[in-house]
Amino acid sequence: MKKQLMRIVGSTLAVTLTLGLMGSTTLNVQAATSTYKDVKTTHWAASAIEKGTSKGYIDGYINGNFIPEASVTRAEFVKMVVSAMKIDTTQANGKWYEEYVNAANKAGLYASTDFSNNDAAWSKVITREEMSRVAARAIGETTEENDKWMYLATKAGLIKGVGKGQLAPQGLTTRAQAVVIIERILSKNTGTSLDVDKYAVGSAEIAWHGTNIFTVMPEMWVTTERELKQARKSVEEMWNKERMTITSKDGLYQGKLDALIAIDLADPNDPNLGLITPINTLKWFNNDPSMTNLMVKDHKNSYILYFKGRAIFNKDTKRYNPNTTIKFRVDGFDSPDRAAFFSDKAVLNATARIYRNSWNDMPAVIIPKTGTIQNYSDLVIRLQTPAGGFWFSESIVLRLEGLNKER
Repeated sequence: MKKQLMRIVGSTLAVTLTLGLMGSTTLNVQAATSTYKDVKTTHWAASAIEKGTSKGYIDGYINGNFIPEASVTRAEFVKMVVSAMKIDTTQANGKWYEEYVNAANKAGLYASTDFSNNDAAWSKVITREEMSRVAARAIGETTEENDKWMYLATKAGLIKGVGKGQLAPQGLTTRAQAVVIIERILSKNTGTSLDVDKYAVGSAEIAWHGTNIFTVMPEMWVTTERELKQARKSVEEMWNKERMTITSKDGLYQGKLDALIAIDLADPNDPNLGLITPINTLKWFNNDPSMTNLMVKDHKNSYILYFKGRAIFNKDTKRYNPNTTIKFRVDGFDSPDRAAFFSDKAVLNATARIYRNSWNDMPAVIIPKTGTIQNYSDLVIRLQTPAGGFWFSESIVLRLEGLNKER
């Protein structure tokens, strides 16, 4: 059914005849204003909306409104990105969006594997996850892992969280959000450094490969240039998410690490603090059961590694401890003075288990940010079966040469 919309494009009044989603015929008439009644100067996207309007890839309506909270379809978003980036298009004889889709496909912004190339698919409101894919490609990012696009987009500063550490990947995109993302794309492509929401990046990293250690504690998980060149990977890609599941030799036990979550004790806004609260009752263990007053709260300049895991099945509870969800071990953050670690003063200068009531009741370790040393051994994260002797086995999720240095 035909519908007539009148939109303001910069200082130009555009009368558009629309079939379905957007116009196919536009008549331009001079108008006197380029502001919107429903976008106050205090609106979070006001600046981006004004910039997008002046550049001509977005516009408002004749009644003086922009309707920033209106949804944006996949086709509309692709058209906006193609127009904003001034990508050449060739007129198509089909749907109004086909020339923009063809241009986006040619420019690498859209792939046929993203979703079906038909009217029903292009008419759907674009999700934040889908938007992140287009945005990341628009600044030259590439990946073959579908769950990595949000990580690439947040790490580049293109997308931020909708709340502290909340990504809402299936959340729908609004006109205001679309314009802000496009302005960030344009800025990034001109070499501008964008502000990054580290909490969103951390959540996106967990969604990508099951951990946020490279976002929260990047100075700790380092390695040599030689190893990176040899592996032809970034340090983040050294994490092996396929090894987050461990199966016993006899096939009677299987455990899974759902996520290894790093928590910065020095950051009161860390979105994952809820996993270990209340902190004032947490203790760390120096292998001396008689010392029960070693409090985590006294070591805020530290990280917690929380192993969020579970047993998938345990068919022999006599052989495999049913009270252990999954066993783990962290190597490479060693003590330069073991006597001090074990002494009555109990100096936290190495990785230590943490607990609340009994020493094995918390699946986590504490690592001080400074004061440890790598004793010429690799930085390693291991998962282990909860059994000893012949039945013991382990899966190495991460191994880095490290820099063999004191921290």
